[in-house]
Amino acid sequence: MKFQGKAWKFGSDIDTDVIIPARYLTSSDPNELAKHLMEDKDPDFVKKIKKGDIIVADKNFGCGSSREHAPIAIKTAGISCVIAKSFARIFYRNSFNMGLPIFESAQASERIENGDEIEVDGDTGIIINITKKEKYTAQPIPPFMQQLIKDGGLMKHIAKKEGLS
Repeated sequence: MKFQGKAWKFGSDIDTDVIIPARYLTSSDPNELAKHLMEDKDPDFVKKIKKGDIIVADKNFGCGSSREHAPIAIKTAGISCVIAKSFARIFYRNSFNMGLPIFESAQASERIENGDEIEVDGDTGIIINITKKEKYTAQPIPPFMQQLIKDGGLMKHIAKKEGLS
């Protein structure tokens, strides 16, 4: 499982209200939510990103309310994965439940800059900064979690396993 894209850098304590502002939570439509990803940090963010791009943040990414809307908006907007120094616990779990790959790496978080071209190998946890010609490590995604991501999240994984999809 590999991901490659341009890095979009954010700081510490990016909460779920920053990821998807609460005023849009009246919708459960993933495409509607994705239109407003990071809107309060950068109103043109979704116009700038390309499918496959990567969010890179400092510590405590996804803190705040325990809403599933945040990883859904990130994934639906086309972001392939998120790298951060650390994640809020509930966001961490919600991300895998929704099929969004995330990677914890202090070194990558500190060294990657906005606009760097990044490649992530989810099987090995190796993160390559193509722009800087540097390599960082993160915990690889365990096989079971990789299957959740490939299946599109926990609910789709269960439906597939039960023969309902």
